[in-house]
Amino acid sequence: MSRPDVDQLLVREAWLLDHQRLDEWLGLFTDDAVYWVPLQMDQAEPFTTASLIYDDRRLLEIRVRQTQHPRAHARVPAPRTVHQVTNVQVVADDGRELTVTSSLVMIEYRKERQRVWGGLVEHRLRRTDAGLRIAAKRVDLVNSESELCGIACLF
Repeated sequence: MSRPDVDQLLVREAWLLDHQRLDEWLGLFTDDAVYWVPLQMDQAEPFTTASLIYDDRRLLEIRVRQTQHPRAHARVPAPRTVHQVTNVQVVADDGRELTVTSSLVMIEYRKERQRVWGGLVEHRLRRTDAGLRIAAKRVDLVNSESELCGIACLF
């Protein structure tokens, strides 16, 4: 896989999130994928310290279904977002998987309120017959330790 393939996947992921195409977004993930948003800066692992989000593929599917459910009042209205992915770097490639870091700025508009989220992102991308797929995604929000007043969007 080439660098343009990596860039294309990250841009595609952002576009799907911004257009609420969450079923297609789930299709970017492997069956054993993990989606993690740590609570603490430099958190080494998710098992001894609480996380904002720590979902395996099944929990991620449930999160998406809840988001799409018409009676999910806590998520109505759905947030409108713009994801900007920059500073993409391939930092490791073992032939099967690539580790890719990037910076994320996301604008969320919901309930007449706009919030700006920033984070450092690490994707572990796996080569498959269908192309690159996300085996793990970690989003370290720059303000993860502050009061966040409910997260209703996906990063």
